[in-house]
Amino acid sequence: MKDIADIPALMAQIGTQAKAASAELAFAPPDIKRAALEAAADAVWARRTEIVEANKKDLDFGRNKSLSDAMMDRLMLDEDRIQSIVTGLRTVAAQDDPVGEVLTEWDMPSGLNIRRVRTPLGVVGVIYESRPNVTADAGALCLKSGNAVILRGGSESFHSSSAIHACLVDGLKSVGLPEAAIQLVPTRDRAAVQELLTMIDTVDVIVPRGGKGLVGLVQREARVPVFAHLEGIVHVYVDAAADPQKAMDVVMNAKTRRTGICGAAECLLIHESLVESLGTALVQMLLDAGVRVHADETLAKIAGTTAATAEDWGKEYLDMDIAAKVVPDVDAAIAHIRQYGSNHTDCILTEDDGTAARFFERLDSAILMRNASTQFADGGEFGMGAEIGIATGKMHARGPVGAAQLTSFKYLVEGNGVTRT
Repeated sequence: MKDIADIPALMAQIGTQAKAASAELAFAPPDIKRAALEAAADAVWARRTEIVEANKKDLDFGRNKSLSDAMMDRLMLDEDRIQSIVTGLRTVAAQDDPVGEVLTEWDMPSGLNIRRVRTPLGVVGVIYESRPNVTADAGALCLKSGNAVILRGGSESFHSSSAIHACLVDGLKSVGLPEAAIQLVPTRDRAAVQELLTMIDTVDVIVPRGGKGLVGLVQREARVPVFAHLEGIVHVYVDAAADPQKAMDVVMNAKTRRTGICGAAECLLIHESLVESLGTALVQMLLDAGVRVHADETLAKIAGTTAATAEDWGKEYLDMDIAAKVVPDVDAAIAHIRQYGSNHTDCILTEDDGTAARFFERLDSAILMRNASTQFADGGEFGMGAEIGIATGKMHARGPVGAAQLTSFKYLVEGNGVTRT
């Protein structure tokens, strides 16, 4: 990869091309977009060996940068993960097209008929770290929702993202859609990010997908609107009325299935009545699995735990670590989550409907779960096929951001020669 001397000029050109492409995508027929995504899926599978070889270069780059095991796991692609990318592309392709959907319709006494219909946002900028699969997810969802997208992948995933992006372009070309509909910034230079954040004339929204440092930078410096969350500080509360087997299964999966994703559990809250029974069993299970348990004073009595410090509450480990604390009741769990959570995903394990209802109504996380692993907190598991990220803000998009959340709306107003008195 050669350094590009004039980053501002490069980004300005990419933005202009994206804006022009978005105008065409806004009215592209659903069957054409579907065919482009199917062709892209075919290309990804046909070129899987090439993608894996490109990924090896990125893994070497990551090792040289001493990336954590969790980050390396996010970065790695094998045939199974490429199959998941293909499945995600096909799932998005098969979904109903959101563009033009009538959200509501009504008639006014004046004789006006008014419809509120979905319309694309325009140009979406996606800035992400490590995960090369985001290239496919973001490209597919933006295309489905009629948006052009500018992808700026992390330096770690440069080669993998480029290989996947080439497949998406193949899909666009196969149906005659503009290649500029899905563009990948062709440089690792961080100056490109700074430019993208200020391209108010050509970019309509920025979606950051990465750690606290990246998302914080975007939120501080962007002049373009942002869909974002800072961290996935995910809590699991084990209530007095929890089913022991469900609790063991869910806690283990929520923490250890993949520690490097934003839906991984980071804090375990245990009802005080369970300390000597299920609570101890849960902590021991995690210890036996190789998890470092940062325990409060009560749980620190269990051999093998590490005494928690103030910094452990509200910490996103993204690794084989979890904070653990005893609470007297569901209200104390709610208070802890309100103080230390990030409004991303939180879970209650209980068989008591009233307690679950209280947990659901008094917390305002984007995703609240009961008796289910927090590892399900992504768009693919919500039936969205893929996601462009998890938004924890309260304006416009929230939770898994799929194709429908990448639209706004407009009003179509019709009359029959109506005039206003």
